[in-house]
Amino acid sequence: MNKELEHNFVTELQDNQNIVHKVCTLYTNDKESHNDLFQEITIQLWKAYPKFRGESKFSTWMYRVALNTAITLYRKSKRRIDTQDYESIIFKIKADEYDETEEQQLKLMYKAVRQLGDIDKALVFMYLEDKNYTEIAETLGITEVNARVKMNRIKTKLKTILNP
Repeated sequence: MNKELEHNFVTELQDNQNIVHKVCTLYTNDKESHNDLFQEITIQLWKAYPKFRGESKFSTWMYRVALNTAITLYRKSKRRIDTQDYESIIFKIKADEYDETEEQQLKLMYKAVRQLGDIDKALVFMYLEDKNYTEIAETLGITEVNARVKMNRIKTKLKTILNP
């Protein structure tokens, strides 16, 4: 890979690394697993970067690679990951930025989202990142209509989980 391509990749990765951290938070249970998944996603992004044609935004392409890598590794593990204490998943966020209620709501939301299937987790993640249904559909490789239907079903399921 030439130096310019390498420089562009590093710049894009640095500018968008929070995407990878958020994916890692959804699919891992501890800091070591988070770091391992982050490294694996970075490797997969690096391997795939020469094939990135710029037909979509870098961040959209990055979501797709990151989610596919996480889902593949998650499925290979063939075990359900237990949820963890909210404090152990905070990264680079000061607790004083949130009031007690907001912290508790985030904790409950993460716990609920972790109970969803792989694709559903990815869809919720992108929805919460304010991605439109066109971009969600493109990233997940489903139709826009399917993304909307799935999201409505997920909302109902999350309401049930959060308000039994």
